Amino acid sequence: MLPGKKPQKKKHVDQQLLDEIFQLKDEWMSLKSIIDRSFEPSETGLHDLAVAEAKYFYLLREARKRKVSALR
Repeated sequence: MLPGKKPQKKKHVDQQLLDEIFQLKDEWMSLKSIIDRSFEPSETGLHDLAVAEAKYFYLLREARKRKVSALR
């Protein structure tokens, strides 16, 4: 393995992680907005909201563990 390969791979994976975090945040906020405006939210909607929130916070923990910052 060449010494220059690992940082490039890490940068690529970190960028994918950040892209996924931003995408999930948008999805989570969209679902939350729909649920907040609903008179009687469906069980499926509430479940989808909980799943989106869990995925978002999981990826945030992964980013923190990898010491990834969006403010570079």
